[in-house]
Amino acid sequence: MAIHPTAIIDPKAELDASVEIGPYVVVGPDVRLGAEVVLHAHSIVTGHTELGAGTQVFSFACIGDIPQDKKYTGEKTRLVIGARNTIREYVTIHPGTSEGGGTTTIGDDNLMMIGMHIGHDCQLGSHIVISNHVQLAGHVIVEDYATLSANAAVLQFCRVGESSFLSGMAGLTQDLSPFTWGHGYPARVRRVNRLNLERRGLSGEQIEAVARAFRLIFRSGKRPEEAFAEVRETLPQSAEAERMVAFLEKSERGFARLR
Repeated sequence: MAIHPTAIIDPKAELDASVEIGPYVVVGPDVRLGAEVVLHAHSIVTGHTELGAGTQVFSFACIGDIPQDKKYTGEKTRLVIGARNTIREYVTIHPGTSEGGGTTTIGDDNLMMIGMHIGHDCQLGSHIVISNHVQLAGHVIVEDYATLSANAAVLQFCRVGESSFLSGMAGLTQDLSPFTWGHGYPARVRRVNRLNLERRGLSGEQIEAVARAFRLIFRSGKRPEEAFAEVRETLPQSAEAERMVAFLEKSERGFARLR
């Protein structure tokens, strides 16, 4: 364990023997740090917060402080962050609230760039890239392999689907379908996010099935229920098409349509 002498570590915090903690770091009493966690100079980790193995928190990030929610009255809520995440400078991440399930969760292998914010009760998957100054309001869901570009903002209770791309400066006020590219304010769908699917290693046949589902849902002019049924009828072997339909069927805020 390597802890700089200027760091302030509450004796009740649980630290793995392999952690590294830099100058002027602050760690609160209810924090748990996994193996090989690195906290860089001037970072703060507080609240009932867990950081998984190999996660790094860079300078001036504030992780686990109380939610920005007027309904929050000091109840015990949690922030759970998985393994091998990179949390860059000035990032803020808040725990859950009692009305949102009590826990903010973040999966594994995510990159959270400078100055971005994750609000209370958000649920993030794994392999996500979130660029500088992206703002996620409370109760947002971001699925695996999504990418959010610089200065994008997501309204509370919205969902960002698997392998989707939200462009810079976009404002998402409805759900963004898996495997699509969202752009503008309010954000609208433009096309299939083929590059992401190729990088994930999906076959040409799998990507073409996603493209066919996209055309049926967003370009056919059919009502959503009719389009969803046709996707299931014509692409019964496509797991990706089924995940797209299942995601959109669960939408409570509606989903972004074609520009």
